[in-house]
Amino acid sequence: MPDPGGQRIAHLQYLLPVFSLFPKRALFLERVSGPVCGGPDGYLVWETGDLPKGADVEKFIISAAITGGMTVPGQSEAIPITPEAIIDSAVGAHEAGATIVHLHVREPETGKPSSDIGLFREVVSGIKDRCDVIVQPTTGGGKGMTLEERAAVLPELEPEMATFNTGSFNFGLFPIAERGGEFEEWEIDYLEGTRDYIFRNTFADMEKVCAMFREAGAKPELEAYDVGHLYNIKYLLGRDLLDTPVHIQFVLGVMGANAATIEQMMHMRRTATELFGEDYTWSAAGVGYPAEYHLAAMCLMLGGHVRVGLEDNLRVSSEKRADSNAELVEKVVALGEMFDREPATPDEAREAFGLKGRAEVAF
Repeated sequence: MPDPGGQRIAHLQYLLPVFSLFPKRALFLERVSGPVCGGPDGYLVWETGDLPKGADVEKFIISAAITGGMTVPGQSEAIPITPEAIIDSAVGAHEAGATIVHLHVREPETGKPSSDIGLFREVVSGIKDRCDVIVQPTTGGGKGMTLEERAAVLPELEPEMATFNTGSFNFGLFPIAERGGEFEEWEIDYLEGTRDYIFRNTFADMEKVCAMFREAGAKPELEAYDVGHLYNIKYLLGRDLLDTPVHIQFVLGVMGANAATIEQMMHMRRTATELFGEDYTWSAAGVGYPAEYHLAAMCLMLGGHVRVGLEDNLRVSSEKRADSNAELVEKVVALGEMFDREPATPDEAREAFGLKGRAEVAF
């Protein structure tokens, strides 16, 4: 019998997906009668062998998605709209523990998602003046924006890092309008319009954006919304359009893409490991509550990084809506403490990702 000092207790139904992630790891099961951890009959599990790469990482990188390009202000009063509000929210998220702030901008008067480069420049410059957080603008934009509008942040701002969407898919937000609420007319039209909306990221689009990332000296965070997007990344690597190690974020829970379940996140993680071996780092973003924190817990256990924020989720608990991005960050920091993992500093993340540094950006 293995040394009981290394045992972990769990129900087999939850362990099976985890086992498949670690095929080279020795795992021993002993059937026990009676309740395990307060549940039904279960198993004692002893583990031996080396941890997979990254699973012993103590610090984790927190990305805070501040305002979003597909949400609408009528969903929550906490969503920041003006440049000043977005800057304040980003700085507050950083003070709470965020290493990266992921940014969209909005028309100050209406709250509509915007690609205005002047608004972007005002926001990123304002954040940089107040703290050393990694500023990560979107190249995903919002509904109705062209690829040129979405990706203009790369040549104009030359950021350290930006998001890169790795495939096309249906992006449905119309159920939000169906549930009702105090929405402006444009918000209802925006949400309902997603019944017939495809978030376009063709191979031609991706090849073009790859070249723009390299020219700007920015590292892409590769947003994978479904398992097929991982194979798109493999294609781009095969064409020498991306540099390794890549950083991949599993974005799960968007209607029209993969679900934000533990099983699907494990499937995405397993597939990425099969495709990229040790040449990638990863994080996950769960859309909605409680998915945001369910996936965050899995990331913390498996050595990944996390994303939270009002772009993805509006609740801090089932009983309470979030008042700020900082509140969402504070919760994931507390979750990390339960797993003996603390947030990385921006400079630690810069070193881990091989970023060029904040002195080399064009803002």
